[in-house]
Amino acid sequence: MSSQWVVAAVTVALISLSAFFVAVEFALIAARRSRLEDAAATSAAARAALRSAGELSLLLAGAQLGITVCTLLLGAITKPAVHHAITPLIRDLGAPAWAADVGGFVLALLIVTFLHLVVGEMAPKSWAIAHPERSATLLALPMRGFMFVTRPLLRGLNAAANWCLRRVGVTPVDELADTQDPDTLRQLVEHSATVGTLDERYHANLTSALELEALTVGQLARRDMRYSEVPADATAAQIQATAKATGHLRLLVRDGTATVGVLHVRDSLSNTGAARDLMRPILAMPENTPVYEALRTMRETRNHLVVVDGPSGRGLLTLTDLLYRLLPTEAA
Repeated sequence: MSSQWVVAAVTVALISLSAFFVAVEFALIAARRSRLEDAAATSAAARAALRSAGELSLLLAGAQLGITVCTLLLGAITKPAVHHAITPLIRDLGAPAWAADVGGFVLALLIVTFLHLVVGEMAPKSWAIAHPERSATLLALPMRGFMFVTRPLLRGLNAAANWCLRRVGVTPVDELADTQDPDTLRQLVEHSATVGTLDERYHANLTSALELEALTVGQLARRDMRYSEVPADATAAQIQATAKATGHLRLLVRDGTATVGVLHVRDSLSNTGAARDLMRPILAMPENTPVYEALRTMRETRNHLVVVDGPSGRGLLTLTDLLYRLLPTEAA
């Protein structure tokens, strides 16, 4: 009787361990990295989860190793014990010895498989997917301890798996991406608009925003636009008069035939210097500069005007032009 209780205790421990490894595996895959980063400031467990997410293939190797060992031990310990307990009961019902042995084997296999599949795998998987960040944080520290002890073995298993992947042309990934690529987002937007879950106005805006990822400033620059200019020695009064006549608040500063800077008319209201004293360096970019990079540079330098140079000639691109392209519905 005592041996049966020992087997029962071992079975519960093995199924619990299997559930732990399954939950860790699915929690780290389903968890959003950004949420873990938010919690990492105040939680050591969240920081441990982030470290595990940074070496995902190693963590998955550890989880699979743990699940496999638990499965093998259940087959080696629990199934024979259940088989041994069921066989006499079937024999007492009048079945031949061989039939009782086969029946006991089949029933033991079904019982152990059911417990392991439902309690040890399906239930923890569903819990981890339903509460990914919570489960990832809760289980992170014990999993890091297991990975610390078995790291040499896990590295060897992971290296062998990566070698097999490379032989068939697949590049191994060690970290789960937290963002979607533009093509995937574009397909999602198109699908949402098609099935009617995304308003047409938002569809147009999102599509325009995603198109900026592939556009360059040379494709948007206006080469036929004549921008207002003032000479480098223009006075504050001349600057204001030019702005009033043209309606442009930003003026290019010309020194002979060269454009040397840009100024805003407001700079002339509180200063009496010449245009060359009030101007800012002009922001010039090659025409193959990506639009998203130009937007970042314009924001960092607080510049609303870009001079675009390239084989196609010189052009001008303003922040307003980019906003019109980004928000065509509002611009219309």
